[in-house]
Amino acid sequence: NAAFSDLFSKLPDPVMRDLDVPYDLLVTGVGGTGVVTVGQLIAMAAHIDGKGASVLDFMGFAQKFGPVISYLRLGASPDALKQVRIEECSADAVIGCDIAVSALPKATATYAKGKTQVVLNTAEMPTGEFARNRDADLNAGGRIQDITTIVGADNFTGINANEASNKLLGDGVFANILLLGAAWQAGMIPLPLDALMRAIDLNAVAIDQNKKAFSWGRIAFADPASFADQVGHQQAKDETIDDIIGRRADYLQQYQNRAWANQYRAKIAQLRSKEAAIGAASGLPLTAAAARALFKVMSYKDEYEVARLHTQTGFAAELNKTFEGDFKVKYHLAPPLLPSKRDARGRPRKKEFGSWIRVPMAGLARLKSIRGTVIDPFGYTAERRMERRLIGICNDVIDQVIDEVTPENAPKCVDILNTFLEIRGFGPVKEEAAEKALSTIKMDLSQLGKTAKKRVA
Repeated sequence: NAAFSDLFSKLPDPVMRDLDVPYDLLVTGVGGTGVVTVGQLIAMAAHIDGKGASVLDFMGFAQKFGPVISYLRLGASPDALKQVRIEECSADAVIGCDIAVSALPKATATYAKGKTQVVLNTAEMPTGEFARNRDADLNAGGRIQDITTIVGADNFTGINANEASNKLLGDGVFANILLLGAAWQAGMIPLPLDALMRAIDLNAVAIDQNKKAFSWGRIAFADPASFADQVGHQQAKDETIDDIIGRRADYLQQYQNRAWANQYRAKIAQLRSKEAAIGAASGLPLTAAAARALFKVMSYKDEYEVARLHTQTGFAAELNKTFEGDFKVKYHLAPPLLPSKRDARGRPRKKEFGSWIRVPMAGLARLKSIRGTVIDPFGYTAERRMERRLIGICNDVIDQVIDEVTPENAPKCVDILNTFLEIRGFGPVKEEAAEKALSTIKMDLSQLGKTAKKRVA
């Protein structure tokens, strides 16, 4: 807070242009991240200041990470604005809340070299493509270079707003407002500060945090070195192998019990001893891979864990801290013991539950000790049987790696263990991912020098 106050007190006033000629501003982003709010705040600020403003939003599956492009035109008065669309090569400024959308032809067609100023969020965020391909490559570097080439390096400012928002404000939800602050400090929003602050007040959502995010954005543009230093100060130190193992063991103790965590520690300790003995590489990368893989399969998210996460980890308190006013929380769940219709892909349809569901959730969380026992009512479903089987398979793979690892094949062993991290999702999605991963693991194990003889099948 002291560093923030010191940097904030030194901020210079930006140079603002007048609105004798309408000003064209583009805001780009993905749906569901509050990108439309940026345009609404600017339009409201213009209204407060007695200026004219028009907003034209183009949204594709706005709540499903689809592209959102907002055309904002500002004028000295409403009568000064004769159209709402921004013509080609006419944008004065771009607030790019997402790399991929900012590089779309529909957006870049409005950019012009030597004219358009861009403040871009360089964080990589999921788009609709990830619904079809979870390993999709955004080619972030190439897209950033394309945008820079179009507008010119002098007119481009890149900020990893998601990282900064998380580390400086505790939540990535403020990233877009941080960009808004950077754009204002750059002179890209020709409206007075008090009008924008009043617009944030009227929006009535996390007012203090949004104002602080705006101010951090101003600092990011005015003093990028100090800003980067402050973001860096919030970074956790690099994890040691003991950190990697210890943090996961602590989680497993909360997940199940001390015995479950000790079982995890014991298995990883066996591999750690072997890796240290053969001196395969510094940093024990094989042990780290095993620690992550075994933790993933041992902490599968079942009904007890979902209940624990919602009732025993401060989830409700965090909601009250983040959101203001009389809000309601609804839960969308597909309890396996309740009858449920199937969607077009054969998956159970989720049902909506009110906040009352937290009461039975709290009771369910306290029953985690019966997980995997004969009296576990959820343990007989195909998904839970598969998840318990994966734990045994992962232990067997680690045992085989211990037997067969050499300095030469250690990198391959790391790849094998990392394959367990590809087993993601729920229900049929997880089942399909598990089948694919186990097939890959079996094939890779056979190349270590022995035929896989254990339960990988």
